[in-house]
Amino acid sequence: MNTIHVDVVSAEESIYSGEARFVALPGESGELGIYPRHTPLITRIKAGSVRIETADGGEEFVFVAGGILEVQPDCVTVLSDTAIRGKDLDEEKANAAKAAAEEALKNAKSEIDMARATSELAVLVAQLSALRKYRKK
Repeated sequence: MNTIHVDVVSAEESIYSGEARFVALPGESGELGIYPRHTPLITRIKAGSVRIETADGGEEFVFVAGGILEVQPDCVTVLSDTAIRGKDLDEEKANAAKAAAEEALKNAKSEIDMARATSELAVLVAQLSALRKYRKK
């Protein structure tokens, strides 16, 4: 069976490390799918869910708040400032943070405040979407 080694790493810790049959994640220009022996690639990724089909046929979900993807024929590395295992996502906390970001957007006094709130809101919306995908599986 063909597999590829996958590492998902946040600023704080290694979130996932193991063999996989397939990896799907949100690239800047659309969804990326990675199989073993993929052509080498380095690209930025958007906030969203990384879906890993493990070597034993299971699935792992990891939410990333953007980052960098490096693909080598036998290894995939996802580097993100923030990465959270699907099982660790907290919908109540994410909804509260989303409401706070929406309020900050309404009260933004400068373009920088507006950009910061918009960016934070986009990440939280992606996190809630990833959470819903994880819960459906």
